[in-house]
Amino acid sequence: MRNLLAILIAASAAASPAHAATIINKDSQPYMLKITESGQQSEIGIAPGESVDVCSAGCFLTMPNGDRETLAGTETVEIVGGKASIK
Repeated sequence: MRNLLAILIAASAAASPAHAATIINKDSQPYMLKITESGQQSEIGIAPGESVDVCSAGCFLTMPNGDRETLAGTETVEIVGGKASIK
């Protein structure tokens, strides 16, 4: 019985969706964004009309204009006019 319970718990944990913030570029130009997650900084490119998932464990997002946002990993960020809008 304990083994069955352990299997069910493990299966439900594996089936639950991973959380990540989604960034959508609604502009007609590409952007390079800086992501700082768990003390590690990286850059990602996002093309016009593209969406990317980032920050599964929360992070800081820095836009090319220097705006910096704190993300928990559940938000949708839209880039419009070079500015980030968090939904």
